[in-house]
Amino acid sequence: MATPLDPTALGFLLAENRRVPMHVAGLHLYRRPEGAGRNYSRELFEELRGQDDVAPLFRKRVHRSIKTGGQYVWVDDDQFDIDYHVRHSALPKPGRVRDLLELVSRLHSTRMARERPLWEWHIIEGLRDGRIAMYVKLHHALVDGVAASRLTQSMLTTDPDRRDLPAPWSTHPPARTAHAQEAATHTTERVPTAALQQALSMAGEAAGLPKALLDTLNRSMRNETSTLSLYAPRTILNQKITGSRRFAAQSWPIERIRSVSKATGTTINDVVLAMSSGAIRAYLLDLDALPETTMISMVPVGLKAKEAGRASMEGGNAVGAVMVKLGTDQADPADRLRVVHESMRDGKQALSAMTPLQIQAMSAIGQAPAILPSLLGLPSAMRPPYNLVVSNVPGPRVPHFFNGAELLGTYPVSIPIDGMALNITCTSYSDSMDFGLTGCRRTVPRLQRILTHLDDELTALESATGVA
Repeated sequence: MATPLDPTALGFLLAENRRVPMHVAGLHLYRRPEGAGRNYSRELFEELRGQDDVAPLFRKRVHRSIKTGGQYVWVDDDQFDIDYHVRHSALPKPGRVRDLLELVSRLHSTRMARERPLWEWHIIEGLRDGRIAMYVKLHHALVDGVAASRLTQSMLTTDPDRRDLPAPWSTHPPARTAHAQEAATHTTERVPTAALQQALSMAGEAAGLPKALLDTLNRSMRNETSTLSLYAPRTILNQKITGSRRFAAQSWPIERIRSVSKATGTTINDVVLAMSSGAIRAYLLDLDALPETTMISMVPVGLKAKEAGRASMEGGNAVGAVMVKLGTDQADPADRLRVVHESMRDGKQALSAMTPLQIQAMSAIGQAPAILPSLLGLPSAMRPPYNLVVSNVPGPRVPHFFNGAELLGTYPVSIPIDGMALNITCTSYSDSMDFGLTGCRRTVPRLQRILTHLDDELTALESATGVA
């Protein structure tokens, strides 16, 4: 049975072209189970490929024809081929991490075939230290970034001895615990009430949109932090991109970041943003391309965080965005952290006066100049609405396993677009903060150097705040 695409999914589909593939991905590193043999990766691949009883989400593909009135719809793929979606690769010797990142860069550059369900799952062996990698690729029309992260987490457990976990696409999920069953039941009971409450409140919330828009425009005109930016400078990151990607990844101990946070009275996410600010500043200085005024980052925020009076990146589904000043015009790392902290604080105050619907509406208006050119095939705006995206997706706080294999790191692989050639996304996992940097291979030359600058900036922040 054909199902129409919702407006968001349709938007991602229409905005996609050869230069701007619209898929999200993740790179996950695993330690082999104790006692695993030399053929472990092949056995893992065969195990996953053999689970071909596939859930409906992973069987649906995009279709458009005269019968659908020219509209895009989801249909079940009656020629589904699990061998196409689940793939096995090996790195060349000596199996360096840079070889893995180069492979991920190539895989992420390729658009997915629309005549098939829009997902791929790659098992990658050959790292010289014996680790196994999984590269998971899903179209943004199928799932959003948060859903993709939760999908991956759904295949994991905190029990290192458990061996009955199926693939995420399987229609036979493992038996739930009594606590999970109870939570699922309560969630099901709440859905009709929540939907009714939302429907009843939308009319009242919409009435406040004009005032929220005026307030947002007023703050933007005064160059104050809000959901809309009018003062982002043009940089080398803000131009038309190519279809080739480069991906770089690295982890840092959360405790190092937390120590700077505690010493300065800022949040962990403030420190993450300050690390990114200092890294981008140093990177552009190397290229003699640093703008004189501060760069602006789009920072996703969460509904739960906003309702708790702290619109940060620490939790909840992303429903809006704040345009944050990065302080790249400041030479001192402590000054950059102060600028970021004050800008985020002002953004929280701006959001606290809005309803969730207003946050979504204002964020959509703020991001329209970045999205509409790709969607309509138009040249990018003269002045970018923001210079890059810095995002943080919360992950598990304790070690997780897949059938005995311990997850060691999880690195987001994101979507650059025309006018926004670099995306920095990180995920907290166990005791580490895992950064994934995705950029246009040509527009952002030698992207991997930003990793060195991130490390240097964290060290500089520790020194400047007295925690080193």
